[in-house]
Amino acid sequence: MTSPSPGDREKVVSKLPAGLQQDLKIRTAQHGIDIQHAVEAGIKAWRGLGANLSPIDTARAKSFSTWLPEGHWEEFRADCAARGVSLVQGLTQSVQLWLDKNPAPDVQRPVIVRRIIVCNQKGGVGKTAVTAGAGEALAEGADQLHAVRVSKHFANARTEADAVQDPLEYEDLPGLGLRVLLVDFDPQHHLTNQLGHEALPIEGDSLTKHMAGEGKGELRELVVTVEDDRFGDRLHLLPACTDAFLLDVKLSGVRAREAALERALMPLEDDYDVILVDCPPSLGLSMDAAAYYGRRRPKEAPGNSGVLVVVQAEDSSADAYGLLTSQIEDLRGDMDLDLDYLGLVVNHYDARRGYIATSSLESWMEIKDPRVVGVIGDLKEQKEAVRVKRPLLAYAPRCDQSVALRALAREIS
Repeated sequence: MTSPSPGDREKVVSKLPAGLQQDLKIRTAQHGIDIQHAVEAGIKAWRGLGANLSPIDTARAKSFSTWLPEGHWEEFRADCAARGVSLVQGLTQSVQLWLDKNPAPDVQRPVIVRRIIVCNQKGGVGKTAVTAGAGEALAEGADQLHAVRVSKHFANARTEADAVQDPLEYEDLPGLGLRVLLVDFDPQHHLTNQLGHEALPIEGDSLTKHMAGEGKGELRELVVTVEDDRFGDRLHLLPACTDAFLLDVKLSGVRAREAALERALMPLEDDYDVILVDCPPSLGLSMDAAAYYGRRRPKEAPGNSGVLVVVQAEDSSADAYGLLTSQIEDLRGDMDLDLDYLGLVVNHYDARRGYIATSSLESWMEIKDPRVVGVIGDLKEQKEAVRVKRPLLAYAPRCDQSVALRALAREIS
């Protein structure tokens, strides 16, 4: 069946197996092309074959439509008849032929492991939720489609504020498929608890002990998997231990203490594409070590690693931001570090709170270095996910917060 359309294409309606339709949708998204062009290329390749292909089971084919150049469908229909193949079988073989000729692209992995330091010494801004959500988004499977907010590059505060509340500004994109390690660097172990794991016992091994040179075994033995089909075996967690309350005291007696976190995590780096560190609300020696770990290494591209600052759309968050940036600038100068800002994330945003929220968001938007790379709404799904101890992107994969976190992951990846 065909129907006219503007331009040089016509709508065609037929049937395709449901699984094949889904594979076509995912594969075209992976390659960044339209379904209509993939089907057109598949039909062209099928018509050019010297012999018929083996039949494909089409017993459960469902309605399928696309747009083809005028006249192509009738020519294809005639070829199917001449070959003794049904139209649905011919279309199914054509689509499968295109899929076979266009395999899924490999996941793009960084040359140097990306180290993202999520920080702000002000508590309650949502560093843990942003760390977990960004890590989950980076680890989602590249062979599945996930709802992502259409990027506006945060060019206009009012437009982006509206987009936070607009559920229509979405598109389905393949996951990034990266191997991710979440490091709970906070003695309060909120990240560990939120993802359904227990904090490490204080009498056992821990990241703190490895940083202090007191490690009892290999640090990778402490790493656990965040289990959900959408992450495969790509999302891991290094749980916290309450002995991290003593970290600054222990680091005071450690040689080259600013490199203590790097020394501890270096043996794990070959296993991951991205390591996200959920920092404590502190400006002490532990923050120095985290910032040093996020510095740009020799031959590392700018923006591959660095500091991601989480703030809120309210005045006290702006005051705390000034203290944090002062510390980072001191570290840059005193230690001669190339420490990049990956951007600002405005978290817990809710325009319904009125002028304070909207004017604060506009103020954050006016900062161009670092720029705002994400605005995350203050919605119930995050709180519910924490209550049931599940990753947000598994608990509510299409909620506004999830799609915003996927957009954030793409902005910083």
